[in-house]
Amino acid sequence: MFFSETYRKITRDGLWDNNIVFSQNLALCPLLAVTGTATNGLGMGLATLVVMIASNGVISVTRQLIPNEVRIPVFVLLIASLVTIVDMVMNAWLHELYKVLGLFIPLIVTNCAILGRAESFASRNELKQSLWDGLMMGLGFTIALVALGAAREILAAGTLFANASLLLGSAFSFMEMTIIPNYKGFLLTALPPGGFIMLGFIIAGKRLIDAKRAAIAKAKTKVDVLPADVEPLVNTTA
Repeated sequence: MFFSETYRKITRDGLWDNNIVFSQNLALCPLLAVTGTATNGLGMGLATLVVMIASNGVISVTRQLIPNEVRIPVFVLLIASLVTIVDMVMNAWLHELYKVLGLFIPLIVTNCAILGRAESFASRNELKQSLWDGLMMGLGFTIALVALGAAREILAAGTLFANASLLLGSAFSFMEMTIIPNYKGFLLTALPPGGFIMLGFIIAGKRLIDAKRAAIAKAKTKVDVLPADVEPLVNTTA
């Protein structure tokens, strides 16, 4: 089932072609606010991932029961309920990470990417496809958060996934790495302007890759066909 063309397209859209950050340029507020380190980006990404899967599933199941005229307020209410549950769970079991992410966990409710997927996909498709779409879009968003957080953290402090064991538990201590020993740091990348700059470089890199892929695909599909009304030249001289 998950190898069908429909699910492959959903996967490509979520992870690359229609990525929430790199293609749609949505959810930039939490993206730039919490990606000072890769650890914070991972925590925020996983919280959003859970909400996106759950909201897509709930809305897909109840889409026939929701009047079209009030669907948006109902979607927001359902998403807010799920975010409240995630907020309470993180406060109880991941309190250190909860303190770091702070206000941005409740603000998942206002993440237009979640509401957008609920409106454009979950409300129009069956449960399995909606859950898969939520998973792929959430993973794509998490990858964007971790990628930007990792780039900023390496350039700012020379580390990667610093304090992962304190924020996510001792089981994640293996993730903590020192990439550049005795590094003095580059302060700009730790500040908001640095986040904008790094994000711009990443988006530009993705678009260059997309352009290169498109050029390669065009070259592969281009076929020189001799027109039917033109006869090939024949050398009739002896």
